[in-house]
Amino acid sequence: MVTIGTSSLEVYPLALGGNTFGWTTDEDASFEILDAFTAGGGNLIDTADSYSAFADGNSGGESETVIGNWTAKRNNRDDVVIATKVSQHPDFMGLSASNIVAAADASLARLQTDHIDLYYAHYDDETVPLVETLGAFDALVNAGKVRYVAISNYSPERIREWVDTAKDNGFAAPVALQPEYNLVARSDYEGERQQLALDNDLGVFPYFALAAGFLTGKYRTQDDFTTHIRSTMAKGYFSDSGLAVVSALDDIASAHSAEISSVALAWLLAQPGITAPIASASKISQLLALLAAPELTLASDEIDRLTTASDAV
Repeated sequence: MVTIGTSSLEVYPLALGGNTFGWTTDEDASFEILDAFTAGGGNLIDTADSYSAFADGNSGGESETVIGNWTAKRNNRDDVVIATKVSQHPDFMGLSASNIVAAADASLARLQTDHIDLYYAHYDDETVPLVETLGAFDALVNAGKVRYVAISNYSPERIREWVDTAKDNGFAAPVALQPEYNLVARSDYEGERQQLALDNDLGVFPYFALAAGFLTGKYRTQDDFTTHIRSTMAKGYFSDSGLAVVSALDDIASAHSAEISSVALAWLLAQPGITAPIASASKISQLLALLAAPELTLASDEIDRLTTASDAV
């Protein structure tokens, strides 16, 4: 287990993404995945209040509802760490103080809990002064509705401003950062964000850790991109240089008798500041490879080979 930044939260170094729950995975299948994840040692579930408003027929909050139903049925709320986010639900857009409070209460109701362990600002809202946004997050912490606050999809400048504003006003400091980061998308984290995370002891949770499935190795040709709803997300990573990364992953996976996805996640875990990659599963059979990643130790030359291949993307 690893500790999230300066918090007291301890988590398995692989987070389960809840974006498929209530979207491509129905409630029964979601329960099976959640059961298997926790049985395998996992305890951090990452979601957002907007999941999955982007899907036809959904209005947002579906993922939180599934997770809330699961914890209620299993009576295991205290055994898991739940992270969710605010600013993108169609009914609760933005980061004004009143909106954050209302959105948090709505999330708590869907999750059937009295507290959110880790509450992210999902996307920046530059129309609202940071002091107002941070004051609202701080009030939720003081009220016991949120244990810790975190940041996702913020520019380095705004992360720095958030940290300074919290310090200057005595607000709850952020403990985590969630950037897009994987072997075929490194620029969002490496550099300034990485240094800010290290300097401020922020736990880092890369999303799209497997590049929407591209780094599992199942997309080797254009023909592999079917009409499946999630394949369109992976298609954005497809390129000759991306395929070279997959080929390197394949070689290293074979040497370890491991899955390609395990190796891709293990590379992430070997990078400075990374606490736990976030990866989702639409079926239980995919979970074993995800949960195996923290136990897979790559040799330095294997890490270097993957990094070099990735440099060309």
